[in-house]
Amino acid sequence: MQPRFNLTATLYAKPEKRADLLKLLTSFVDKSRSEQGCVDYHFHVSLDDPNMFYFYENWTERADFDRHIALDYQRDWFAKQGEYLAKPVELRFFEMVSAYDK
Repeated sequence: MQPRFNLTATLYAKPEKRADLLKLLTSFVDKSRSEQGCVDYHFHVSLDDPNMFYFYENWTERADFDRHIALDYQRDWFAKQGEYLAKPVELRFFEMVSAYDK
């Protein structure tokens, strides 16, 4: 399945909230991977900065991602990001132009 929509997200935790944020973001992985249109969904922690987290997501199309972020657990997360983050999430959207070949 060729993904048409890609998202990268970089998040910086408040140091005192790091453990709570790590647990919360980790809980998103299985939920997101089971959603319609999710091709793959990966969560990373920086080796250089333990308070920096990174998501790499591929979706079949933008509509699948839009459905994803409209779900209750995502809306709840967006509403309380300020409690956990040192600065706003850095979101970047891409279209994959290479063939998707595992």
